[in-house]
Amino acid sequence: MPPAAPKPEILASFEAAKGFMPLGEGLALYEAALEAGRLGLPLLEVGTYCGRSAILLGDAAREAGVVALTVDHHRGSEEQQPGWEYHDPETVDAELGVMDTLPAFRRTLYRAGLEDHVVALVGRSPQIALVWNTPLGLVFVDGGHTDEHANADYEGWAPHVAEGGLLVIHDVFPEPEDEFTGQAPYRIYLRALASGAFTEVSATDSLRVLRRTRAGI
Repeated sequence: MPPAAPKPEILASFEAAKGFMPLGEGLALYEAALEAGRLGLPLLEVGTYCGRSAILLGDAAREAGVVALTVDHHRGSEEQQPGWEYHDPETVDAELGVMDTLPAFRRTLYRAGLEDHVVALVGRSPQIALVWNTPLGLVFVDGGHTDEHANADYEGWAPHVAEGGLLVIHDVFPEPEDEFTGQAPYRIYLRALASGAFTEVSATDSLRVLRRTRAGI
């Protein structure tokens, strides 16, 4: 049986949105989100940017009858700041002179017809995680790429993955030359496996899907 795929209009919205996730990884995320949605629990993403991957989570949530949530302070991660490789001048607030990706995210969600299925949690990931107490069917970690931020995202959100739920980690690159772009996500991926609490389900390019098999992180 072929893997489930989003409808053409959802794929078109995904490909039109600002962001960095390739199509193959997006399809793997969508398949994981559909599976996790069967638990009847919310799906949560850390790292919204302009909403590219939130489209896929939102559509999977709609199909499963659950809600998708996406966490971001919308001021951009390290590599998205002015002067860095992934900076996009269109994401800068012209009045304040700082990044603000929230308006772009809202436009993305509106154009995809998913405003009723995705909830934006605007703030710093660790602060929101501190007050979160609902089990989650899926946690997708795609936030900051320093060890400080990646570990904070893992420690804040992995405990909320329900039994049988999925932990998805993006930008996992094992090679040392990818130190800035992928080594911190790679290290939390290794940490999750070493904990014995998660078992790997699939790997698609830099996307890793793990299933919770026992308590702990």
